[in-house]
Amino acid sequence: METIHSGSLSKEQIDFYKEEGYIVLPNLLNESDIAGVKEAMNQKVSQIAEELMKSSLIEDKLEDRPFKYRLAELFADLQADDFLKYGRSWRDRLPGYYDLMSNAKIIDAVESLIGGEIFSNPVYNVRPKIPKVAAGAVPWHQDKSYWPDANANPVITVWIPLVDANEVNGCLCIKPKTHRKRLLKWHQETTTGTGYTALSEKQLGKTETVVLPVSAGSAILFNDRCLHMSTPNNSDEVRWSVDLRYQPTDQDPMAAHGAGFLARSYNHPERVATLEDWLAERPEHENLS
Repeated sequence: METIHSGSLSKEQIDFYKEEGYIVLPNLLNESDIAGVKEAMNQKVSQIAEELMKSSLIEDKLEDRPFKYRLAELFADLQADDFLKYGRSWRDRLPGYYDLMSNAKIIDAVESLIGGEIFSNPVYNVRPKIPKVAAGAVPWHQDKSYWPDANANPVITVWIPLVDANEVNGCLCIKPKTHRKRLLKWHQETTTGTGYTALSEKQLGKTETVVLPVSAGSAILFNDRCLHMSTPNNSDEVRWSVDLRYQPTDQDPMAAHGAGFLARSYNHPERVATLEDWLAERPEHENLS
């Protein structure tokens, strides 16, 4: 007899998600859960600091500054283009990112919404939103606008801040119930140099905006058709966040966007990808012995 698995969310949480298109899970992760991904981010920041130093753009790599301040202070006296050279989001293959994407607390929550055969989508992003850079503001959009032709529904976005996210440093805002919308006609945003997909004001409808300040380690799960945005960072710190994505295994793996991986399978547990598989861009575990 097949074992029934249901994930970690309550019926009330699942019903809320189905109705509203999103769910907030306060304090889903603890400091130990996010330590690996923060270390990966620190590695990247140190690499950037080294490059800025070699280019004579800075005189101090600020190696002793706290996680939430260092990147902001490295670019405090530089131009937006100096920062955007490194991209508005990062997708490096560092072990800490895999640790987070395969975290059982996240996968258990996702399982409640799409079942236990779970593929981790290749479109994951690390978002270093620094102060006073136009790239910090993300316009209203649907995530599906980045994979309009992909035969995948639903794709669940899991948005996790690594520092407390609030209305000052740029938290997430969402339009409830908009996950039932089709993919809206979008345009390429042109004012910030980031090329985000964006929607016009008249496409947003009359649905009230919900502002979602959350503490570090919390998670916001939402459907990839749900309208959302985030505001500029008007603080003096980096608003670090990650957005991860998951979908059922019987849907389009979106290989054109990179290599995702099998994150959970009750039918084929031996195929679940390990860190070594992910680093080698193998979507499933292969017995290479």
